[in-house]
Formats: sequence, C-alpha cells, structure tokens
Amino acid sequence: MALHMIKLVVGCDTIDDLVAWHKEGHPWVMHTRMTPKRIDEILDGGSLYRVFKGQVLCRQAILAIDTVGEGQNARCEVTVDPAIVRVAPQPRRAFQGWRYLKPEDAPPDLTEGEAAEMPPELARQLRELGAW
Repeated sequence: MALHMIKLVVGCDTIDDLVAWHKEGHPWVMHTRMTPKRIDEILDGGSLYRVFKGQVLCRQAILAIDTVGEGQNARCEVTVDPAIVRVAPQPRRAFQGWRYLKPEDAPPDLTEGEAAEMPPELARQLRELGAW
C-alpha cells in the first residue's frame, strides 16, 4: 500500500497561485532538507498532499525522490506530477518540514464536478461543521 507525504505550501494562498507560480517556469519539484527513509513505499503510488492556510486541498502524484549534494549540503528533491487532484478539504495544524501520511488518513479525492462547484472557503466551513 502506498505511503503519502504532506507538506505546507509557503508563498501561495490558493491552488491557482501554485499553478501560476509553476507557469513562470518553476519545475514541479518540492525541495526539502530531509530525505524520506521509506522511499520505496512512497514511490509505490504515493502522493504529495498540500496544505494551504490550514487546509489540505490537493495532491500530486510523486514521480521521483532524489538526494542531491553530499554531507551537510545534501538536500532532497521530490518530483511531482503537474496534474493536480483536488481533495475534500481537511483541516491540518501547522508543522515544519513534511510528514508521512497514511492512506487511511488521507482525504478523499473530489470529482471534477464537486471541485468546480464548491468555493474553497465554503468547503472549509462545511468541513469544520462536520457537514461534509
């Protein structure tokens, strides 16, 4: 069973902001200091779930995980699929770096119709009330 990663998005307030930032020529690579120890589980169908302002809103399939540099200069690059899958908003407290996310804890994907119909703020409020 695939293992996922979750990470806060810094510098983008919405999914549209993230897409616009990458249209400026930035590659779909997430940089982090720590390389996951469970790479094989993540590469077996895992996704990178993204947290925007305290809400998990989307995911992207993880294509590759590479360590670049050596010693204290070593860093991890996580290459993700440019296709963004919107998920049911799920509240998440702030944390540093990234975390593993078990499949049973991951929010479900939204259909295209659900994603198009629901404004993010309304979806967040419904989720907080337990109505969605």
